Amino acid sequence: MIENKTLGIIFSNIHDTRLGELAERRTMGSIPFGGRYRFIDFVLSNMVNSGIETVGVITKSNYQSLIDHLGSGREWDLARKNGGLHILPPFGNSVNGIYRGRMEALANVERYIQRSKAKYVLLSDCDVIANIDYAPIIECHKKNGCDMTLLYKRRDVSQENDENNIILKIDEDHIVTDMRKSTGSDREVNVCMNIAVMNKDFLERLIDICKQKNLYSFRNDVLLGSLEKFKIYAYEFTGYLAQIHSMENYFDVNMELLDPQVRRDLFMPFRPIYTKVRDESPAMYGVGGSAKNSLIADGCIIDGTVENCIVFRGVQIGRGAVVKNSILMQSTVVGENCELSYVMTDKDVRIGDGKRLMGAPKCSVYVKKGTKI
Repeated sequence: MIENKTLGIIFSNIHDTRLGELAERRTMGSIPFGGRYRFIDFVLSNMVNSGIETVGVITKSNYQSLIDHLGSGREWDLARKNGGLHILPPFGNSVNGIYRGRMEALANVERYIQRSKAKYVLLSDCDVIANIDYAPIIECHKKNGCDMTLLYKRRDVSQENDENNIILKIDEDHIVTDMRKSTGSDREVNVCMNIAVMNKDFLERLIDICKQKNLYSFRNDVLLGSLEKFKIYAYEFTGYLAQIHSMENYFDVNMELLDPQVRRDLFMPFRPIYTKVRDESPAMYGVGGSAKNSLIADGCIIDGTVENCIVFRGVQIGRGAVVKNSILMQSTVVGENCELSYVMTDKDVRIGDGKRLMGAPKCSVYVKKGTKI
């Protein structure tokens, strides 16, 4: 444990545009995942489990659902007098408006960082689905004498077509010697996870430099643009990890939870993933209701057939309905004798009796929040 010497900073809005309609009315951090969680639950739980007791969540827009989910931070044991959870609303100006990138976002909360008594800062996006112990990473940063320590995962990104991936070239001492944007055809490369550890005084100097030069992007201006000025250490993460970068990818990563090994890698009893607890009754199955290879949350009423699905709380599936390979978010109602395959419904969707919605493995059908069909 790292005894409150580290300040955690989470960016909740950085990649909103990647998920289109899913992030239209909510911040990236509050996007539902896995039947009961939100994206931010993973990075926030990782910080708490690693002994980080002070966490600031930087917001930008559409963060009402995020505030509702996080509340006082009680579920993460962050409702405390000293330290705890802090929601950091956006601060705009007449020139640039609300922040354009991570460095500008950090400049907007500079006073919050300065007031912190922490010696180290851990920065993270909220789209990383993993169970990570940050304590050894921070200990490594203390000993390596580098300006910054980046977490990376060696993986194949040839199918992702995501130019936002940063590829690291590393020497035998784990020092970053070069980095570049992904070309979309990279196989088995060192991919930066957008998680960084640095000394607080170094971050404060970095913020000052970026303010003076009107730089706003941590990726382009600091990492890619100034690599030769800094000594950066790369720390490899070898466990299960998924980064959400598209609607298709979001669907696939949810479906990976149906693999028992993935669930074991993510939901460890000694490093649990915490979330907001809602008091719901257990799922209820009617006479003709059945579920196979699915995750069914509390409060559901299943009168039809469910197979290979992620079903959030409060979902109702009518008699004779057949739902396969689908994601049904909170309070979705599927009428009688419906047929759904490769469908993703947002919250409060109503699908009338006898409707048929059919998608495909790489082209699921998305139904917007509150839609009635």
